[in-house]
Amino acid sequence: MKQLKYIIIILFVAFALGCSEDIGDTGFVDRAEAPKNITALFTISQDNTGNVTIAPHGEGIMSFEVYYGDATANPGTVAAGQKINHTYAEGSYTVKIVGIGINGKRTEAEFPITVAFVAPENLAVTITNVVGSPLMINVSAKADLETYFEVTYGDDPAAAPVQFNEGTTVSHTYAAVGTYTVTVTAFSGGAETTTYTQDVVISNPLTLPINFENGTLNYAFTVFNGAAASVINNPDASGINTSSKVAKVTPAAGQTWTGGYLTLDNPIDMTNHFFKIKVWSPQAGVPVLLKLENLTNSGISAEHIKYTTTANQWEELVYDFTGATGSYSKVVLFFNAGNPGTGDSYYVDDIVQSATGVEIGFPLTFEQSPNLTWNSFGGTAGSQATNPDQSGINTSMQVGKVLKTAGSQTWAGIAIPFDNVMDFSVQKKVKIKVWSPVAGAPVLMKFENMNPHVNADDIERTVNTTVANQWEELTFDFTGIDNSKNYKQLVLFFNFGVAGTGETYYFDDVKQSN
Repeated sequence: MKQLKYIIIILFVAFALGCSEDIGDTGFVDRAEAPKNITALFTISQDNTGNVTIAPHGEGIMSFEVYYGDATANPGTVAAGQKINHTYAEGSYTVKIVGIGINGKRTEAEFPITVAFVAPENLAVTITNVVGSPLMINVSAKADLETYFEVTYGDDPAAAPVQFNEGTTVSHTYAAVGTYTVTVTAFSGGAETTTYTQDVVISNPLTLPINFENGTLNYAFTVFNGAAASVINNPDASGINTSSKVAKVTPAAGQTWTGGYLTLDNPIDMTNHFFKIKVWSPQAGVPVLLKLENLTNSGISAEHIKYTTTANQWEELVYDFTGATGSYSKVVLFFNAGNPGTGDSYYVDDIVQSATGVEIGFPLTFEQSPNLTWNSFGGTAGSQATNPDQSGINTSMQVGKVLKTAGSQTWAGIAIPFDNVMDFSVQKKVKIKVWSPVAGAPVLMKFENMNPHVNADDIERTVNTTVANQWEELTFDFTGIDNSKNYKQLVLFFNFGVAGTGETYYFDDVKQSN
């Protein structure tokens, strides 16, 4: 038994001695093979940065050295199983991968790569005319994968392109009106580019007056609330408007405040504060609102409403902007203002300024706020007023009003001077719409020569009212009138020969007729 234990101990010592000898033996490292099967995976970023991820692989490798193949002097070092990044310029390169084994043995392999940048994408260019500078444009652009932009303006082939970056606006002023092709090129980090072209029209400055006839002017309306507007051929070249081109405005059906505006290139000179506009409406009594508005601040504005007096023919509306002193660059039009649109179209032409309002003469109406002189005498008070009875033969909004105050003279009346001499060479009858509180009231109409006034030249006629509290039309026959007498003043006497009791008379639409 003791002998057996001894033999086991001897064997254990021998085994231990043998293990100790193997640990100190490094010959197997020296005998290890050199690295082999070296490969590399190259992943190129698609954001035009030139960033390349290199993932080397191989057998028997502790680490890699990566020689990038460009001007970089020192190689990159990456452990086995790891990746390394490098930024390249666009081009073709040979990348050398050196695998280093556990014993320092080295194996290398070369791999070609090509770094190509893609063209910029989603190029969006904005070209705008500069309000107030009709020969100038602003250009800006944005794109994906771009590094910068270049623009040529199309007026000088020898001019060098202008470079700019995203977020920057460049401006250019042309020497003359015309149509020019603007070209914007977006550059990537390499050779690929993306190009955009647009024809721009450089026209004369749009200022008052506006007649829509000039093909080089920008008559584009800015519309709102669903309205439509355009310049078209005159659909009714007759009457007071035989021009070729007019503007058509169609308010949106069902919308209340719907219209459009023209933006002028220079602020309006408000020295002349009357504005005249020719309009064509499918019906009478339509409110037409004209608004003058500041270029950038809509709170700076002035507006007035006039009403059409005829249907399906041209007429001129006159707006008095006396007292409006702001800087206005927008001419805004609302047809049928304040009422839901019906889909009807309206036409507008000849937007002009004037030093005076409506020319006072035949026909004499009150829709245009004429700049009348009311010469009241004998205890009357003449004025313009709202029609108190918009029915029957007179549905207009505005009329003339004569208050014959209590105790006023039997000959009390009003006198209205005309701007020009009346012409009775052809039409010698005069019609007037009258509203009287009593029937049988004598209405005397008289014409006077005021240069100078000679009583012997005056001519008058009297016609009695036939109804009370409703509109009727009276006709005064001036057959035999001497047209050489230069009549320039209309005089009206209501209930002539009777002292006033405080009653009110109304009149409208004084016109010549045969």
